[in-house]
Amino acid sequence: MKVYGLSGKSGTGKSYRAAELCGRLAIKAIIDDGLFICQNELCGISAKKQLTKIGAVKTALFTDDAHRDMVAARIRETDPESVLVLGTSDRMVDKIAERLGLPPVCEYIHIDEISTADDMKRARKMRSEAGTHVIPAPTFQVKKQFSGYFLDPKRGFRSVANSRAPISQDKTLVRPTYSYLGSFNISEKVISDIAEHLAGIIPGIADILWVASSLSDEGTYIRVIVQAEYGRNARRAALQLQSQIAESVAYMTAFNVLGVEVEIREFRFVNLE
Repeated sequence: MKVYGLSGKSGTGKSYRAAELCGRLAIKAIIDDGLFICQNELCGISAKKQLTKIGAVKTALFTDDAHRDMVAARIRETDPESVLVLGTSDRMVDKIAERLGLPPVCEYIHIDEISTADDMKRARKMRSEAGTHVIPAPTFQVKKQFSGYFLDPKRGFRSVANSRAPISQDKTLVRPTYSYLGSFNISEKVISDIAEHLAGIIPGIADILWVASSLSDEGTYIRVIVQAEYGRNARRAALQLQSQIAESVAYMTAFNVLGVEVEIREFRFVNLE
């Protein structure tokens, strides 16, 4: 396994540039802020979920044995040909690699070698003014850890040398807990409005009688009680409503939808002619 290091001060755009660098050097995996990212799958605990910056640094360094063991085991299982380790310095990169039992770093890359001064200035501004950080992975993976926090998917396409087609780069912007800017909640009325709108366009659903949702760090669970139209396939209508509520709430809010329960409480006779 080849281990590469990408180092630079906090807020200079390391995570943003990581996917592009991996495409250029054909690196298969990334270790960034406590996460092991390989083929768009995440393993670990994000430092951006910690309540303090000190806690974030400890998580990024894998100081907790259980966290370290989980990620190290996943690396052994995946066995990527190469991995990019992100850190604020070469020394930090070495500490992370040693902590995870990786081979010595074969090449160090510094952020100012792959990013312009203007780009780093914009990255610092985004960090200081908006409190946003980048995770080099798609939102559908990141939101499992960050439901209830600001999430903004970004996709870019960059041409890479010796590549016939541009490489797709999925990134997610988040506002970490320790920035004190990022946590947000969705009113139950928003979810009930989505459910009522969908009920109005799905054949077989006469009315929404009740909607409730419960939110946790892992995501949201939604329960809906409906009135079905007598004479139609009520089960099919309920399954369609269940699927579309889950898809629409996830798309509109970026929340991780843990489940949607649809209960048919009563029927209404309607004219089917």
